[in-house]
Amino acid sequence: MTLKFELKASHKKARTGILSTAHGDVRTPAFMPVGTRGTVKGMLPESVKTTGSDIILGNTYHLMLRPGAERVAKLGGLHQMMNWQGPILTDSGGFQVMSLSSLRKISEEGVLFNSHIDGSKHMLTPESSTEIQYLLDSDITMAFDECTPYPATFEQAKTSMELSSRWAVRSREAFKSRPGYGQFGIVQGSVYEELRGASAEKLIELDFEGYAIGGLAVGEGQEKMLKVLDYCPDFLPTHKARYLMGVGKPSDIIGAVARGIDMFDCVIPTRSGRNGQAFTREGTINIRNSKYADDTSPLEEGCPCPACTNYSKGYLHHLVKVGEMLGAMLMTWHNITYYQGLMERIREYIYQGKDFDFST
Repeated sequence: MTLKFELKASHKKARTGILSTAHGDVRTPAFMPVGTRGTVKGMLPESVKTTGSDIILGNTYHLMLRPGAERVAKLGGLHQMMNWQGPILTDSGGFQVMSLSSLRKISEEGVLFNSHIDGSKHMLTPESSTEIQYLLDSDITMAFDECTPYPATFEQAKTSMELSSRWAVRSREAFKSRPGYGQFGIVQGSVYEELRGASAEKLIELDFEGYAIGGLAVGEGQEKMLKVLDYCPDFLPTHKARYLMGVGKPSDIIGAVARGIDMFDCVIPTRSGRNGQAFTREGTINIRNSKYADDTSPLEEGCPCPACTNYSKGYLHHLVKVGEMLGAMLMTWHNITYYQGLMERIREYIYQGKDFDFST
């Protein structure tokens, strides 16, 4: 048996369920903290687990460059190397090739690119991306695709989508099926409903274990993103997980769940934490603001994270202002705790059959 996805309840288009993998269960809707290089920045894996995170994300592009997929395999795979015993999903590297490489050449074979680290040349193909993810021991492998830039004309988006569709066939053929492991196809097509539908149809024929929606959160704005999500999840099978890649802010997640999305990842909670911004039910807090210098209250009342239970806003303000790494660690811990609390509230609302009456 590969991945198993079981729906537990639904309310309108919103769904909650369990995704079972070789390394444990994932409660959906789920938010995956980003552990790009084999670590969630500023946190111990054990600490990430205490936030309520069931699954984390790693990245093929970064790990293939450093320390190298073969080395990760020699160290026991990504789970053992980084001491994360739960499920791991790995991005295929397609987005990073687009966003980080200063020189890239796309062909039918794959993408020839220069490393952003030292300029060395590398070739990433559907076959090599899939093999790297196998060596990393990813529970969920992503098909290799081209992330269509925004804006794109209909013809540009069509050409890009069709290339991704051909690469999906090769990714599927290269995938090694094992119990508890699976591969997700990625729907492309920019903001064009016709193209999204055609992409989904081709991917469904390949019978992936789950499906992702890519090419959003690339500059189109929330309104256009949600417009795509009004129809795109409906193209996908109801009995398989749906993953919206690279999203997002709390309001993005709430809007996407309401439209049928099950899984999310984004660097926002960790990056914001390192930059002194905290997410709370009352809105965002910039802890650098001088008004918090003498504030003895916690970052957020009732939050179970160490930043809130053990320290004051004044202390966090001091840590962040002087650049102490503890400040970034505590702020990140809080933000991931906030995100996982948001997901728990969302799941509970779906179980109760209630409309979301909160925005964050």
